Amino acid sequence: MTQTADVSDLVGFTPYNIVELPLSVSTADEYLTIHWDNGQSSDFHYLWLRDNCTCAECVSTLTREQMFEICDVPLDIKAKSATITNQNRLSVQWDFESHQSLYHPGWLKAHCYSEEAREQRKILPKIWDKQLISQQLPVHAFSKIMQQDADLLTWLRDLRDYGITLVTAVDTTGSALKSVAERIAFIRETNFGTLFEVKAKPNANSTAYTTLRLPLHTDLPTRELQPGLQFLHCLVNDASGGESILVDGFKIAEHMRQHHPDDFKALSTLSMSFYNKDKDSDYRFKGPALVTDSSGAVVEVRLANFLRGPLDIPADQVTSLYSAYRRFMQLTREARFQYFHRLNAGDLLVFDNRRVLHARNAFDLKQGERHLQGCYVDRDELLSRIRVLERSCKLGE
Repeated sequence: MTQTADVSDLVGFTPYNIVELPLSVSTADEYLTIHWDNGQSSDFHYLWLRDNCTCAECVSTLTREQMFEICDVPLDIKAKSATITNQNRLSVQWDFESHQSLYHPGWLKAHCYSEEAREQRKILPKIWDKQLISQQLPVHAFSKIMQQDADLLTWLRDLRDYGITLVTAVDTTGSALKSVAERIAFIRETNFGTLFEVKAKPNANSTAYTTLRLPLHTDLPTRELQPGLQFLHCLVNDASGGESILVDGFKIAEHMRQHHPDDFKALSTLSMSFYNKDKDSDYRFKGPALVTDSSGAVVEVRLANFLRGPLDIPADQVTSLYSAYRRFMQLTREARFQYFHRLNAGDLLVFDNRRVLHARNAFDLKQGERHLQGCYVDRDELLSRIRVLERSCKLGE
C-alpha cells in the first residue's frame, strides 16, 4: 500500500508517496547506492546527502529553510555507516562530527538525479500548430474553475502544457477577470495598469488601443521580465473583423532548429533591442529573441516588431541576425502555424506571453463595439499554484 511522508520527515510542505521500498544500501568512496524492491538502484553522493539533511540542526523547524552550509564539512565527507531502518528510512552516520541523517524513501526517489530519473521528471510543453490546437484547444468553464480546486488544477496544468486555454461563460458585468486571475495569484501591475482596457481610444500609446491590425508579438519585450500569463476577457464584440491570431512560438523555434540551424543559433545567441516609446516612460531591453535553458530547450520567445529598437551588435553579425529574424517572421505568417479565434462576449483567452505570439486583425466600429479587458500574472505564480494544489491531491490519495 502506498504510504505518504509526514512533513516532519522532510521539514517541508510537500508530501511524498512511498511507492518503491528500499531493500538495502551499499557504499563506495564518494557515494552510496540504494537498491529498491522494483529492481532499480539509485546513487547518491555523500556531499549531496549531507547537504540535504532535514534534521532540526540543519533545517529550521520554524521557517523550514536550510541553516546548514556545505562549506562547514570536509569535501571528502563519507558515511561511517548507512542502513535501512524498520521504517524504511535511509539512516546515515557521518564520519565528521558523528552527525546522523534520516532520509524518506519517497523524497529520495523524487529527487534521484540519475539521467533516467531526471528525464522522467521533465514536464515537456505540448507544442502545437494550427491543425493540432484546432482539435485540442483546452476549454474550461468559468463556474467550475472558480468553485472546484480539482477543475482549477486541470485548467492550470493545461495552461502550463499547451501555453493557451479558453475559459467560457465568464461574467461580463462585474470583476470576473480579476477573480479568475486571483485564483492563481496576485496580478502583475505594469505601466499599462493592473487591469487594462483593450479598445480604440484617442491619444493611444499602443497599437492595441486602435482599430489597426496588430501584428504577431509577445507583450512587453521591452521589460527585463516579460509578463508570463496574459488574460484577455471579451466584454463585447459585435464589430466586424478583429479576429485573434495565435502562433506557438516554440513550434516556430523548433522548426528553425531542425531546418535552419544557423538562423536558430543567431536568434538564440544574438541580442535584439526593444524600446517602449511613450512620453511618460522609457523602457528598453536587449536580449535574444529565443531564450534557451542549460539543456538547450527554448523557454522564452521575445518578439514585437513594432517595439524593436536599432540593432546594437558587432557589424559582422548584423546580416546574420536580420536573416534569422526575417525567416522567423515569415514562418509565423504561414497558415499552418496560425490559429484564428474570434472572441465573443464571455470568452476569456489565457496564454503564455513568453511562448505564444498573438495578433489581431483590423476591425471596423461602424457596426458595433469591441472591448476586451486584460491583465497579467507571472509564470512562476502559475507553477507555484499548481504545486500547492498538487499537495492536497497527494494528501487525499
